[in-house]
Formats: sequence, C-alpha cells, structure tokens
Amino acid sequence: MNEEIEFILDSAKESMGKAIEHLIKELRTIRAGKATPAMLTNVMVDYYGALTPLSQIANVSTPDPRTISVQPWEKNMLQPIEKAIQVANLGFNPMNNGDFIMINVPPLTEERRIGLAKQSKAEGEHAKVGIRNARKDANNDIKKTDVSDDMKKIAEGDIQQLTDTHVKQIENILALKEVEIMKV
Repeated sequence: MNEEIEFILDSAKESMGKAIEHLIKELRTIRAGKATPAMLTNVMVDYYGALTPLSQIANVSTPDPRTISVQPWEKNMLQPIEKAIQVANLGFNPMNNGDFIMINVPPLTEERRIGLAKQSKAEGEHAKVGIRNARKDANNDIKKTDVSDDMKKIAEGDIQQLTDTHVKQIENILALKEVEIMKV
C-alpha cells in the first residue's frame, strides 16, 4: 500500500487509541461503590497561591474499600486540602484528625448508581465522537492523496474497519463499567 495512505491509517489508529485511553481515564474517576485514590484525581488544592493537584502535595491511599486516607507531606496543608475536597463537590465529608484526612465513602444508592451509569455512557459517547472525528479527518486526508480511486476505496474501508473495532472496544468498556457501578 502507498506510504502516504499507511501514514494516514497509522495516525487515525493513534487518534482512536487516544480517545479510548481518555475514556478509560475518565471512567476511573467515576466511583463504583469501592473507594479508590482516583476519585480524588480532579481535586485541586491552593498550595501557596497556586492550584496544585492533590496527588502532588499528599499521599492518597485506600486502607479499606470504604475509606480514603489523605496524608499531606506538610502538616500546615491539612486545612487547604480539606477545603479543596469539600469544594470539589464529590459528595464526601472529609474528617481531619490533625495528622491526616480520612474520607468515608458512603455506599451508593440505587438512584446514584443509575446517575453514574448515565454519566459513564455520556463519557462513552464523547469517546465515540472522537473516534468518528478521527475517521472523518482520515477520510478527508485520503481524498486529498494522489492515488487511484480503487486505493482510496480500499483505504476508506480500512478506516471504517478501524472505526468499528474501536467503537466495539468502547461498548465493551462501558458494559464492564456499568456492571461494576450497578453491583451492590
């Protein structure tokens, strides 16, 4: 196959792979009953005037499936971390004991589980849009190449095959996440 077409196919595959990686990263932040440090990934703390990710100023761990422990590297950061967790609006009530912050992760209600399942489906749709955009860009690039019409048709078929494979992958990831969320 033509080198230019190979390059277009490779970049489309890479873009589609990045859409799936992003989906997996986003789904990690959606809690599914069990406490994980990833739940606090988006918490930003005022660290001496600069908004800093929590993971860069404290050790976040899960001593058990219902508890998240946040141990700051500087004791004077306990209050700002506690405030940042409350401001992040994650539905957690942090408890400061003077040395570290404990967060009890409440069990999910049925209503909350359904909401989280919808949220994960929405993230899946965003990933599918990313994949379709990569397909569109690749098809446009193929149309601009100086190869025969038959080669263009074959390349467009390959792009569609890539798209179908990646969309199927997203469906599988979402199905697993929904089972994880709905499991009591």
